[in-house]
Amino acid sequence: MIKNIFKSLTLLSVILILLGYNNSDVKPIKSFNKIVKASTEQYTFLSNSIYDKLNSKRMMPRSIRKNGETGLTGIYDWTSGFYPGSLWYLNLLTNDSKWETLATQYTERLDSVQYWKENHDIGFMMECSYGNALKKSPSKAYDDVIVQTAKSLVTRFRPKAGIIQSWNASKQWNCPVIVDNMMNLELLFHATKISGDSTYYNVAVSHANTTMKNHFRTDYSSYHVLNYDTETGEILAKKTHQGYADDSSWARGQAWGLYGFTLCYRETKDPKYLEQALHIADYIKNHPNLPKDNIPYWDYNVPLNNDTPRDASAAAITASALYELCTFLDKKESKSYKNFANSIINSLSSPDYFAEPTTNNGFLLKHSVGSLPHNSEIDVPLNYADYYFLEALYRQKTLK
Repeated sequence: MIKNIFKSLTLLSVILILLGYNNSDVKPIKSFNKIVKASTEQYTFLSNSIYDKLNSKRMMPRSIRKNGETGLTGIYDWTSGFYPGSLWYLNLLTNDSKWETLATQYTERLDSVQYWKENHDIGFMMECSYGNALKKSPSKAYDDVIVQTAKSLVTRFRPKAGIIQSWNASKQWNCPVIVDNMMNLELLFHATKISGDSTYYNVAVSHANTTMKNHFRTDYSSYHVLNYDTETGEILAKKTHQGYADDSSWARGQAWGLYGFTLCYRETKDPKYLEQALHIADYIKNHPNLPKDNIPYWDYNVPLNNDTPRDASAAAITASALYELCTFLDKKESKSYKNFANSIINSLSSPDYFAEPTTNNGFLLKHSVGSLPHNSEIDVPLNYADYYFLEALYRQKTLK
């Protein structure tokens, strides 16, 4: 009789699979609550260790220095918004008011950045901090900061070329535009929502369209830096700055592109952005050099050996983008992308990448790469890896 029951259950399982009811189709994140709890413990340790630096010029934790000390940075560093942003996500994940208090303190330290016009990264800096603060509760003062920051950012728009200039001109660059710049468009879309001024929206769309046209190869890999003539829009050079080679695919650059075009679809509902995001996601997911644990090497085309560094930051950005991408797809179409995102988070949550309590100077993730060609921040924690990891957790939690 037991044998017959077993046969019946097996037959039923086959039927359910054929009908599309296989519960294993989407593999869940393992121990979600445990990951969140471990994250709060780590960031409690980190915040306690640096809290006395809150009022100094360098108060934002960025990484670990070669001497083992926590590397702190000032408010005008491109990474300054990630630490307060992580605190906001811890508050959203736990509803613990202590994180809101800390997040507010560190966010408001960035107030003067809204007037800074020397770098395109103010979109990162202020949307991750003030933008996330506004997810918690409305604030006219914070709305004003977002709009003023957008005003500062659009001063870097070069209308004849249709792009936002990244770095300032130099002997090497006339008008460099990096793929990372796609991430700053969220601030512009946000500013239009607040102000009703379509200027910011139109600049964002122009930059996205020009980037999609020029930055990506036929296989949807991305160049890192394009050098433009601002008068004619001509492309003077296609280079890399942080990747392995000019014609290689820098892992974090691919993640920036995926995230950027996904958010452009969210804000515009223009299907070409969704199509672009899907192509980039497929490039990453199906790349022959992607390791089995789905945490990429620092560049997809770098020659591999036993010491080739992984980049947990690229993985975390990719996972976060994939969770949002899934919200724009039907259940069947989103399945493989959700599984891919879950597998990335499972790997990042494992002891191979997630730090043991009170180690790693309080940062969550190990094994990220800042800029290998410049011998900078190699195989270390990075505050933006933690930020996108926490954002991915929050997005997965709220994914329907």
